[in-house]
Amino acid sequence: MKSCHRTRVFWAALLAACVSLGAWKIGSLATVHAAVASQPVSFKVASPETRDAKEAESVAAAQSLSNAFRIAARETLPAVVAIEIRSKAPTNPMQSMNPGLQSPFSGTPFEDMFRNGIPGPSGPKWNPPQSSPGMGQQAIGSGVIIDSKGLVLTNHHVVEGGDEVLVRLGDGREFKALRVLTDPKTDVAVIELSGAVDLPTATFADSDSVSIGDWVLALGQPFGLESTVTAGIISAKHRGIGINDRENYLQTDAAINPGNSGGPLVDLYGNIVGINTAISSRGGGNDGIGFAIPANDARWIAEQLLNHGSVKRSYLGVGIQSIDSDLAKQFGVSPRSGVLVTRVTAGSPAEEAGLKTGDVITRYAGAEVRSPRELQLLVERSEAGQPHEIELIRSGESQILIFQPKMQTDAVGLDSSSELGNRGGGLLGKTGLEVQNLDDSLAGQLGLDSTDGVVITQVLPGSAAADVGLKAGMVIREVNQIPIHNRAELTSAMKEGTKQLLLLLEHQGNRRFVVLDIEGSK
Repeated sequence: MKSCHRTRVFWAALLAACVSLGAWKIGSLATVHAAVASQPVSFKVASPETRDAKEAESVAAAQSLSNAFRIAARETLPAVVAIEIRSKAPTNPMQSMNPGLQSPFSGTPFEDMFRNGIPGPSGPKWNPPQSSPGMGQQAIGSGVIIDSKGLVLTNHHVVEGGDEVLVRLGDGREFKALRVLTDPKTDVAVIELSGAVDLPTATFADSDSVSIGDWVLALGQPFGLESTVTAGIISAKHRGIGINDRENYLQTDAAINPGNSGGPLVDLYGNIVGINTAISSRGGGNDGIGFAIPANDARWIAEQLLNHGSVKRSYLGVGIQSIDSDLAKQFGVSPRSGVLVTRVTAGSPAEEAGLKTGDVITRYAGAEVRSPRELQLLVERSEAGQPHEIELIRSGESQILIFQPKMQTDAVGLDSSSELGNRGGGLLGKTGLEVQNLDDSLAGQLGLDSTDGVVITQVLPGSAAADVGLKAGMVIREVNQIPIHNRAELTSAMKEGTKQLLLLLEHQGNRRFVVLDIEGSK
């Protein structure tokens, strides 16, 4: 009993000690809290004096760039507009350009450009206006005012199919389109507004002087919301991505978001260097690759539309192709140092000027030519009937010809639906080719104007011919720049012991040169 009593006394004393200690702790904490509460709160604030000199210099440079962005946006944003189109039925830009076709790029990297006007996954695509499906459809894109009396520059695919076009400024004013002029080949459109005066305008820059690496801003009014601005650089120039007949795009990593089509791409001075038109996307959004029509191209198209109602283009009358390293060796020039003439159309300005198949055009009207696209754009803008110099290399010798362009007319394409029958022929073992002489019937099926040359009827898989892209249906017109008329002449050319053959091919109305490596053939 005494032992139990002592135990109870011990635990009672221990409990009393704990309570006393807890009370002391609480009292101490309360005292500390009161002391802290009596002191003023002091937050750490950055001071310029504490910055490292190099760090401050870097921040100042970044801030300077930010100020440039701000100034450029402030200069241009008042001229950026939202474009709303209203139609009685849903529009699909891809189908209206290709009636009866679901998509001309089916099975290619450009498939799914549009799904009822909405961007689909994978590949370059127009940046479509945002739309609501169904009757009375409304779609919204962007544009930029280029004349204070009411001229708006935008994309053809933004306004295409609209029964009514409305333009909304950033200050809330709205105008109806008096007329809409478009050029589907370049995807450029001009809207003339009804009753507009003293509108804010943007200024054009010389897009030819834009360099890779230059900072640019992409502006627009997506979804009918207030204007947006994204920043990036010029990533590349003279891009062609296969969505229009005439392409010479500026590539940028500035985000061109859906709804920004038709808006301006501007430099740090706020001047227009391009018109936003397309994006590359894998999932329907922006993947950091956008494309804009150069300002110089868009301005020329706009002038043509306003002055003539359509675009008047001159033409040369030749087939041309790029010069790769193999062709460069054959023609004694440097790769990409000009374009190679593969055909001269009878009665064309090119024939009148004296151009011949196998000529390498290096300069046109004083401008250097490095690709077929560059030559095409230069010729199309030439004034018809006026003399222009063409510098070329023929058989290793430089020459200058005087060329007078003529206006283009609607060209009638050749029927590409002809099929070759199984006409036999012997296999040319060195190259993997099977060929057949042309007769009047076969030439007619292929849309050819003569029976000169031989038609390829079979290409052995894995052969040298297959490696360079030769296919059944192609016609070999020349070997080593010498016209051939039949299979015997082709066989004879292959027996001359040459290591390579320079072939002039014709297919579906187009001609191009190909270098066929005989020595490497199996």
